[in-house]
Amino acid sequence: MVKPTDRSSEGGPRVSRRGLLRGSAASGAAAFGNFAAGAAEAQQSQETGSTAPTVTFSINGSERTATLDARTTLLDYLREDLDLTGTKVGCNHAQCGACTVLIDGTRVNSCLTLMATLDGAEITTIEGLDSEGDLHPMQQAFIDNDGFQCGYCTPGQIMSAIGCVREGHAGSAPEIREYMSGNLCRCGAYKGIVAAVEQARDQVEEAG
Repeated sequence: MVKPTDRSSEGGPRVSRRGLLRGSAASGAAAFGNFAAGAAEAQQSQETGSTAPTVTFSINGSERTATLDARTTLLDYLREDLDLTGTKVGCNHAQCGACTVLIDGTRVNSCLTLMATLDGAEITTIEGLDSEGDLHPMQQAFIDNDGFQCGYCTPGQIMSAIGCVREGHAGSAPEIREYMSGNLCRCGAYKGIVAAVEQARDQVEEAG
């Protein structure tokens, strides 16, 4: 508590500069103590696993159950736990599309998708597209039309292209460009990408 040095003409307390500084320091120390206690409690909860969710899901047709840190993203889980490194790390802000996968048939950015939200989900990555060693029609179309150069963004481009077709947004070249705009190619292979989507469109639609 700050001790007043004198009183104003209205009878209220007046605080000295030194008293104000002492009071502020005491308040700051108390706030830091509360923060430290909260951080220690959170760390203890994390270490004991009391906040770790258990989720059951399918990845490329394989059923899995995992107990994970609530902050684990799908991108990190795929690459670090399952060694499915075809899904690439790009911006980590869902701006480049390099990490695109399909969840229940819908394209999503795995970098901002928490594993805790995927209980019961069906996840498909670029590794899950081939059938008994045969390339997916979209993969073959990218090869046929030179839809890649360095290849880093290609897995995400292919997954997004499949989603784009399934969504019904591949009716024309301008429409494809619009609905594929969330996937960036730093090499500028956009012409080949659009051509690849057009080539594989009918086969992807037939496959459903």
